[in-house]
Amino acid sequence: MEVGIVGLPNVGKSTLFNALTSTQGAQAANYPFCTIEPNEGIVSVPDERLGRIASIIKPQKVVPAFLKLVDIAGIVRGASEGQGLGNKFLSHIREVDAILQVVRCFADDDVIHVSGKVDPVADVETIEMELMLADIQSLENALPKAERSAKSGDKEAKLRVTAIGKCMQHLSQDQPLRKLQLPEPEEKAISSYGLMSAKPILYVANVDEDDLHGQAELASAVRQYAESTGAHVVPVCAKLEAELAELDEPDRSEMLESIGLTEPALATVARDAYRTLGLQSYFTAGEKEVRAWTVSVGATAPQGAGVIHTDFERGFIRCEVYSLEDLEAHGSEKEIRNAGKLRTEGKSYVMQDGDVCHFLFNV
Repeated sequence: MEVGIVGLPNVGKSTLFNALTSTQGAQAANYPFCTIEPNEGIVSVPDERLGRIASIIKPQKVVPAFLKLVDIAGIVRGASEGQGLGNKFLSHIREVDAILQVVRCFADDDVIHVSGKVDPVADVETIEMELMLADIQSLENALPKAERSAKSGDKEAKLRVTAIGKCMQHLSQDQPLRKLQLPEPEEKAISSYGLMSAKPILYVANVDEDDLHGQAELASAVRQYAESTGAHVVPVCAKLEAELAELDEPDRSEMLESIGLTEPALATVARDAYRTLGLQSYFTAGEKEVRAWTVSVGATAPQGAGVIHTDFERGFIRCEVYSLEDLEAHGSEKEIRNAGKLRTEGKSYVMQDGDVCHFLFNV
């Protein structure tokens, strides 16, 4: 799963990306489009449950879940018409599964704002409009072909025409497609279009060091906007997070304590991005490793097994499941089994966030 980091130029996207992935390159120049090709990085998803499991199992290693991040160059007004190399940048967004939009919520005369003033809600609306305009273009281009195929009796093409019509109607009301619920067959029929305003979105309010919890006017405005659209906001001071990312663990903990935080804000960003994608974790636990595996919310036990290896899904027999709470209460998997707390689940079982699993299979 990939998350694309987007935003207007000079809002702190690359600073955030570098901090999230702990990569420190040369400081970007203070002008638009300093990121031309999308940088890619992998970020772990912090999960305190891994440490709790490992403290009992005592494995040789612990492996967290991971997300792939793509840092996409700044988008400007008119991007859907090619402004600022917009078409190239928008094509990168089509390929990701969710959008993380960094919004500038700080004032700094030394950092140029592309619009001449700091107005985070206007910035959010600018990018939203560019994504919707680009989606309209994609749908308009796709419609003639779909109509021709539909006339020849192609059932999927008929679904596609119907879905395109609904999407166009929705977009004409200046509403992003993520707020449109299509029947599953119609949604599947247009899934290849990579419609950008349909992608789930998470807003990161890049705040001043004196507003780490995002309570000031600018961040509050973004939060209010996000709540009206069903999205979430995470306040982050990208400058501070970049400094924290460069420290070793003792110094990082000391600095966090001095500013009243228990963990870097980037940990919240990673977890919220994970949830925005509709993902959850289950665990496998043994002497060799304790590991978090990523599955979609609603995945069945065979689908969960398939994340480890396709053979596990193909030859799935059953799944043995227990909870972290059971492990902490009984102290070992053996004692969980003896207490009758080890559950046996079949092919219809829906994976739950935090399950600790063993899969039995035969191929």
